[in-house]
Amino acid sequence: MAERHRVHPYPPAFDDAVAYDRFMGRYSLLLAPQLADFADVSAGQLALDVGCGTGALTAELARRLGPESVTAIDPSEPFVAAVRERHPDVSARVGRGEELPFENEAFDAVLAQLSINFMRDLPQGLAEMARVARPGGIIALGDWVSWHDNPLRAFGRSMPASDRPYRLRRRPTRKAYAKVFRELGLRDVERRRLRATVHYESFDDWWLPLTEGVGPSATYAKSLDGDARARLRERCETQLSAGPFVIEAVAVATRAIVS
Repeated sequence: MAERHRVHPYPPAFDDAVAYDRFMGRYSLLLAPQLADFADVSAGQLALDVGCGTGALTAELARRLGPESVTAIDPSEPFVAAVRERHPDVSARVGRGEELPFENEAFDAVLAQLSINFMRDLPQGLAEMARVARPGGIIALGDWVSWHDNPLRAFGRSMPASDRPYRLRRRPTRKAYAKVFRELGLRDVERRRLRATVHYESFDDWWLPLTEGVGPSATYAKSLDGDARARLRERCETQLSAGPFVIEAVAVATRAIVS
């Protein structure tokens, strides 16, 4: 099995649904239909959204399947509360992907969007996703990777050298997900690039949600003193410009079929 994620020195706080929507939600909304297409989500299925966040993928699954056919789970109570308010007919629960509170073979499609990198134990999380999927069902996940542009790339590159080994989150290697899927006995493993192009009117349109909202970038930025934070801001702005600018982000999705 692939090794576990090490404990992050800047643990992210996911406690504000509105802040998350400004921080990452604009990308999630663009990626969700692409991931659902890649997973062949279609009418008549039961689907599980693992690490649902504030519900971008949940909404797409509910649109395709009907809300009564969708279950969502996330460790953040505020995020789950937001999903329940926005999609009252979806079954939304608080819980971690590594300990899914569902019976074996309960779903036709199990998906995770921009959440798998936050699992404390990647192999265990993927094993749980496979466990709750029916034979012939689909497991699909999509997340940022270090070799493509993404909303946090400029931030990670602008961190001081002493902090760069962390890169906000330890990203998996190019073949990590596929390797674990095969070790779990899943078949027909495929990968695909998902794209999300987001326009920013100004540098602050990008900077403020990342540093004053939620997630590891905000935790890290808030740990800095005023001078260090100013230097970080200057380096990021040098990479991105004062605005307006566009980030053409690319996530990598991996899917497999449960034997």
